[in-house]
Amino acid sequence: MLQKYTSPNGVRIISEHIPHVRSVAVGVWVHVGSRHEKMEENGLTHFIEHMLFKGTASRTARQIAEEFDRIGGHVNAFTSKEYTCYYAKVLDHHAKHAVSVLADMFFHSQFDDQELDKERQVVLEEILMVEDTPDDDVHEQLWNVMYPNQPLGASILGTKETLDTFTGDTIHQFMNHHYRPEHIVISVAGNIPAGFIDHIDSLFGQFSNKSIEPRSKFELPVFHAGESIKSRETEQGHICLGYPALSVKDKHIYDLVVLNNILGGNMSSRLFQEVREEKALAYSIYSYQSSYEDSGALVIYGGTSSNQLPELKQTIHETIDKVILEGVTLTEVENAKEQLKGNLMLGLESTNSRMNRNGKNELIFGEHKSYDDVLKSIDEVSIHQVQKLVTEIFNKQAALSTITPSK
Repeated sequence: MLQKYTSPNGVRIISEHIPHVRSVAVGVWVHVGSRHEKMEENGLTHFIEHMLFKGTASRTARQIAEEFDRIGGHVNAFTSKEYTCYYAKVLDHHAKHAVSVLADMFFHSQFDDQELDKERQVVLEEILMVEDTPDDDVHEQLWNVMYPNQPLGASILGTKETLDTFTGDTIHQFMNHHYRPEHIVISVAGNIPAGFIDHIDSLFGQFSNKSIEPRSKFELPVFHAGESIKSRETEQGHICLGYPALSVKDKHIYDLVVLNNILGGNMSSRLFQEVREEKALAYSIYSYQSSYEDSGALVIYGGTSSNQLPELKQTIHETIDKVILEGVTLTEVENAKEQLKGNLMLGLESTNSRMNRNGKNELIFGEHKSYDDVLKSIDEVSIHQVQKLVTEIFNKQAALSTITPSK
């Protein structure tokens, strides 16, 4: 059963007790991501995520890692375009200790100059790793094409130039502005021990943020149907097409999820069957939808040898044209809906999945649909709605990103 408690300072604690498991997953969610950055701050949210693991007033970076290793737990974090999450999964009898360490990292990280310089190099290596991985880099290039000079299109990792400007003062100023109690959700799922919510409240429910400057709202991003062509030393060519799609709050979001499933979301999808199974043009071919609070995109990716790249691109367009002209079938819609429902219910077996779902729902929507309500929303998707969405999305010009072998 899902329960919500709001601390006097505004921090929200969402808990879901699952008595038949022995683990507890806890996540500290902050409603700040790369979209909240100014262009000169690009990468700062992600850099802060790294720095919270680099030592506190009472623990070194090594000691933080050892704290979780010695109790057989996992600790990690991630940054997205709209939120950041610091999370741990441990056995239930270690839950209080785990969240105490997370709180120490959250409130007492030191941002030592020497550690800043070391982590700056670590993040730079992460940036270079993406650039050296063309099937990752082609997506970064696409988002930059779709939303040029806009936070939504900028890399979450930042750039070498912006990394070089980050200091302890920069971090403190950014956190004072964004890490406010009303922007924080603690999500817990698993075999929650007695007194655990009170313990979280004692750690996170007392702090205040001195910043009174209101946080500006997102500017509505403007989609651009541009093109990026990059040449580099690689064996394969890589292609990404992006179309403007729906926000996560759109009432037709489940129509989009079903459409993506039909187009390129699984092994029986149109793109997989046509590109890989019928023509053997690629090993990797898929589509995905990225939906944010006010906008979204539907993206198609494929990778193949350079001599087959034109045929791959043509086949992708032919597949889209066929969906537009002939429509999707009732069988495809029903199969997609059943797969989505199966994925949702299978995710219930993971405390991590439940913690993630509850944390995001509270942070983005401020409400929680029951699983039955979600299943009902999926069941209500009709072939007419999906076909209408096909027309709305694919009658717009796409953005294109291509990486080709330099030789």
